[in-house]
Amino acid sequence: MPDQTVPATPATGAPTSAPKKLTGVETLKLNSLGLRGRLAEELAEGGIQVSEDAYNLLKFHGSYEQFDRDTATERKQRKLEKEYQFMVRVRMPGGMLTADQYLALDKLADDYANGTLRITTRQGIQFHGVLKADLKPTIAAINHTLLTTMSACGDVVRNVMTTAAPRRDARHLRLQDDARLLSTALLPKSRGYYQIFLDEEPVAGFDEHDPLYGDTYLPRKFKIGLATPEDNSADVLANDLAFIAVFDEADTLLGYNVAIGGGLGMTHNRADTFPRLASPICFVGPDELENAARWVVSLHRDHGGRTDRKRARLKYVVKDHGLPWCKQQLDTYAGRALDPPRPTDRLHIPELLGWHEQGDGLWWLGVPVPSGRIGDSETSTLRTALREIVERFRVDPVMTAQQDVLLSNVRPEHKDEIDRILAEHRVVPAGALSTFERFALACPALPTCGLALTEAERVREPIVASLDSILRGHGLQDRRISLRITGCPNGCARSYSGDIGLVGRIPGHYAIYVGGDFDGHSLSFRLLERVPEARLGEAFAPLFAGWAEQGLEDEGFGPFCSRLGRDALLAMIGAPDGALPKPQ
Repeated sequence: MPDQTVPATPATGAPTSAPKKLTGVETLKLNSLGLRGRLAEELAEGGIQVSEDAYNLLKFHGSYEQFDRDTATERKQRKLEKEYQFMVRVRMPGGMLTADQYLALDKLADDYANGTLRITTRQGIQFHGVLKADLKPTIAAINHTLLTTMSACGDVVRNVMTTAAPRRDARHLRLQDDARLLSTALLPKSRGYYQIFLDEEPVAGFDEHDPLYGDTYLPRKFKIGLATPEDNSADVLANDLAFIAVFDEADTLLGYNVAIGGGLGMTHNRADTFPRLASPICFVGPDELENAARWVVSLHRDHGGRTDRKRARLKYVVKDHGLPWCKQQLDTYAGRALDPPRPTDRLHIPELLGWHEQGDGLWWLGVPVPSGRIGDSETSTLRTALREIVERFRVDPVMTAQQDVLLSNVRPEHKDEIDRILAEHRVVPAGALSTFERFALACPALPTCGLALTEAERVREPIVASLDSILRGHGLQDRRISLRITGCPNGCARSYSGDIGLVGRIPGHYAIYVGGDFDGHSLSFRLLERVPEARLGEAFAPLFAGWAEQGLEDEGFGPFCSRLGRDALLAMIGAPDGALPKPQ
């Protein structure tokens, strides 16, 4: 591949004389023939893994190569290959599925994966444990359900999020329709995906030039969310691009406030990387949604960093150049001066679990799914229960950004029987959980994620139980408080935007972040750097006690921590130097 270089561009925007070398991924994309590379040949060659180039191109098609990290060391000692496997992610805007689509995905979990489906924090579904030989038939089977894995990963617009609530009113229906519109409109034009995984024959003369993505696609991934102020269940400000709908009193859509530059990934020990919430920048009319998305994607495409992937998200364009400069660029793409954002109410995250009327005579039931893992275990046969309910009552599942499932379109006369089936399969209902238990997220982390520094999903239950016990001791079990656990600093479970974030630092240890808020308006700050899992309760006990005693009326835990500040909180837990005292 040819050596590709670009002029270095510092924060001032002025080019320097010293060129910087493009990352290898940028060069790969440029020479990939529309994301094809040698993927078709490598999948046909057998074996259990793919080359590094294929690894990077597979992301655009919705799959990551992984390996079982639980067995890696022992197998290395025995001079055996790692147990390679693939994660396959389904693109499903707004988390919406039909009954038939859900049942088809459920079957694939047994046919090709590890017997589970995992709901992502972006309202998608992931399969884990797919073998290389089964990768093509798995992706083909997903497409036969009229879903896709295309652009579920990679340097493109990812799964488009919006409210999961199946309320049959003008506001929710419009957001869900617009999420579908954007999801389809922003797919790459390359037919490589269809030729590699669906055996589509090339069409002579077909123009694959992509005016949106170009030959090198985007510098990094790009995330979009849609919300209304009263329903921010998609946590929109954590996205590169947030659309906040503005309706009048008659529920007529007036347009969208546009916010840009959100993103929660960072890198430990690199101060020039950081989480950021999206900043309001303009307002667009109800028929300009797709155009506005293209303008912001183009801003990222044209000005995002391509020499350092750790600093290639849109948020760094906003940080380095400033919001006024970004507004000027968007005005140029639009061909006019875009209107300023309109005033709206504060964002709010509603309760979606339990029984709710949809507004059309039908109901939905929000079923809690710990860590989003739909599977059967010794304690609960959740996957079997959901399959039986979907098969018998033809309900349409919707996946939430909280990693739960909403069973929509339930007839009133079926409610009791659905409750009975769930109880028979020992599925814990939402009403039996504290607020803390209901709003605790965790990424997969070990053993499948190659980036994980420590555990997340597999320690969620004991961590939640420990901290929830302390909250109950202070009578705080019904207060709204969110916990997000990630095994690394990339923030896949939005660990910097809730009340509490636990971020994997080294094996068995977490950095503690506090000070964000439940509804997604503010970010947390780092309180402690390396806290052993076994001492998390020790760190939070005095903080929860302080919240109970000193918190203002209706003040959330994150805002309480933000009001007191880091120094006061450290003094409260007896760690003025930023480290827990040694155990006695």
